[in-house]
Amino acid sequence: MARKAWDVEFTAQPEEVGTLRRLVQQRLSAWGLDEIIDTAQLCVSELVSNVVTHVGPGTPGALTLSLKGTYLRIEVHDPDARALPTLVAAEVDAESGRGMALVEALTDRWGVELREDRKATWCELATGLAPPAFVMVEPSVARAEALLDMYATLRPPTCRYEPRLGRVGRTVAEESVIDVITDFLRWLQVHGCDADDVLDRAQTRCEVGTETTRVSRLPR
Repeated sequence: MARKAWDVEFTAQPEEVGTLRRLVQQRLSAWGLDEIIDTAQLCVSELVSNVVTHVGPGTPGALTLSLKGTYLRIEVHDPDARALPTLVAAEVDAESGRGMALVEALTDRWGVELREDRKATWCELATGLAPPAFVMVEPSVARAEALLDMYATLRPPTCRYEPRLGRVGRTVAEESVIDVITDFLRWLQVHGCDADDVLDRAQTRCEVGTETTRVSRLPR
């Protein structure tokens, strides 16, 4: 079953929460993930309500659902990188303050990624999907991982925000990929190369490689 990443933009208003919950139900049902619909809906409600409460009504946002291996990843984007969600010890009878504690309890992991113009608050849920029978490491992926390992020793240390320590690997890797691409683009610019043409060719080669890998994994 094809489960391509799905996203939708929204305006942070209390009434939008119900609409987003219905869309999540439809999408996960189409993906055959009915068993985690209720939990995913609760997480979306809390993350979107956080934007309404702490960033402000009317804030433009976006919701993304995707699969990361056997996990469902939920991301809620908003433009305020200063209002960071945190865990608080809310009183039992408190009317607010328990949102991220609920996300913490319901999910396998969660965190915040800071971008130049926005932040993404994310969480991941185990889907119960079976992992692939085998994972074939493509040469291009192996080369990229080796390059990232080397590049990590060259870039200066930075402070990155993650509510849960020890779960920054993917976030840091994504930032390293961006840095590598940026440096290569700068190299192309300095040497008078057409960066757009190079990117187009690289994208075409990547798509061809992905299709070749998919075909090679079909049962014989």
